[in-house]
Amino acid sequence: MKLFSNTFSSLEKAMDYSTLKQKVISQNIANVDTPQYKKKDVSFKSVLDEAMGTRLEANKTSIRHLDFKENGESGYGTVIRQNVNYNHNGNGVDLDKEMSDLATNQIYYNALTERLSGKFNSLQTVIRGGK
Repeated sequence: MKLFSNTFSSLEKAMDYSTLKQKVISQNIANVDTPQYKKKDVSFKSVLDEAMGTRLEANKTSIRHLDFKENGESGYGTVIRQNVNYNHNGNGVDLDKEMSDLATNQIYYNALTERLSGKFNSLQTVIRGGK
């Protein structure tokens, strides 16, 4: 018998994703003036594959169909965006976009923490017998 639903583990994985995204965005912002630095991003698909414990495979009915893999994929679900240059020195970081992504990720993380807190409060209520 399973005592808890998968909600706690799903929220934990989502928080891990958000934390990784925060680190990658912070690295991008820190290197905004570094020549030839290429923007990094978090591949949601690889994080999803890890959370599900399986790798998504495409059912190809034609050789013209594309595979489900990304070019430039590296460890920990991060992807380096090679073909983007925003500055004259070859830097691929758009500071305004990174700040926007940072704010979006912070809102997402806060929503996750509130949901996790609500789950623990519900569990506490059940343990106390509804009091």
